[in-house]
Amino acid sequence: MEIVEKKEVENHNNAQSILPGDSLASDVVDKEAEERQARELKAGLHPLKYKYVFWYTRRTPGVRTQTSYEDNIKKIVGFSTVETFWVCYCHLARPSSLPSPTDLHLFKEGIRPLWEDSANSSGGKWIIRFKKVVSGRFWEDLVLALVGDQLEYSDSICGAVLSIRFNEDILSVWNRNASDHQAVMSLRDSIKRHLKLPHSYVMEYKPHDASLRDNSSYRNTWLSR
Repeated sequence: MEIVEKKEVENHNNAQSILPGDSLASDVVDKEAEERQARELKAGLHPLKYKYVFWYTRRTPGVRTQTSYEDNIKKIVGFSTVETFWVCYCHLARPSSLPSPTDLHLFKEGIRPLWEDSANSSGGKWIIRFKKVVSGRFWEDLVLALVGDQLEYSDSICGAVLSIRFNEDILSVWNRNASDHQAVMSLRDSIKRHLKLPHSYVMEYKPHDASLRDNSSYRNTWLSR
């Protein structure tokens, strides 16, 4: 099952063509970003506060592979304006049409959806479990809140994940610093408010280092039912 329809959405981010270790890499990336922003403004587009990237992860149930979790994470497309977001989003398959198990990730550009990424390693995630019939709506509301910079302490947010599973779907919002209690709790309240989350839903916060210690990530739920 493909995450994106056959009509491809072109991603103009050419930064990946720079070879690792290139001493001019950062200068080239900065220059390209400035040129892209200038083109977008000239075209009358509306820049977002943060650039984002959609990713997905998919494995075949019951099949164990030798590839790592990181190797299975695939980049779909990045965007930096309101207009390009809608072009991208309208071409993505809806969560209800995707098989279990699949993960959809929306992360700020430059942050990989992995605990080990330097932006995530000291952080954690708010976790909410949903019945499958309603998860798509809550995911869309969260995506719009992130892209529109509507959540509090937005600088501390790394991204969000929708984990599509057999009996339920799991939504999580990742932040940078698990020890910043004020930011963590304010993020919780902001998520509840923007998703209009019913009181019956329970939110659980889990630092990434705790997930690493107990090995309880969604990475290990591929075969669970």
